[in-house]
Amino acid sequence: MAICTFNARTLASEACIEDLMMQARKIKYDVIGLTETRRHRPLHAVFETGEELFLGTCDSRGVGGKCGSIPALNIFVAYAPTSSYEEEELEAFYMDLERLYREDHTFYKVIVGDFNAKIGPRRTAEELHIGTHGVEWNEQGERLTEFITVYHDDPYHPW
Repeated sequence: MAICTFNARTLASEACIEDLMMQARKIKYDVIGLTETRRHRPLHAVFETGEELFLGTCDSRGVGGKCGSIPALNIFVAYAPTSSYEEEELEAFYMDLERLYREDHTFYKVIVGDFNAKIGPRRTAEELHIGTHGVEWNEQGERLTEFITVYHDDPYHPW
């Protein structure tokens, strides 16, 4: 299964949606998790190709909708606060993400999205879930790495 994520910046107009679908057809994907769609009205569209598009609104928070049912797999699409937000907002985001992760009982869980994080190069041999080509770290990168480390070592939900 090919799972992607894309920070759309906006999908407020029909032209933006048409462009997204045209670009998406150039890649191999089964699911694309979209962030920063900036919609004012929700949208559920089914295209002639069989592709489906689910979009929430810019004022909604949390889960945007459920699309399909694969009992052994859940895909979470997340959009973390930027560095301009207060620490409390970032902490609330990770607490919500952790709660959703723990309350979900599917075997496979995939979390994709825009975490506004910079994760630099691997610092220790144990950080196998971190690549070697990153350039620098930021605070959001540190926080995301903490989250990954906690759940990476969870024997009931291996990565």
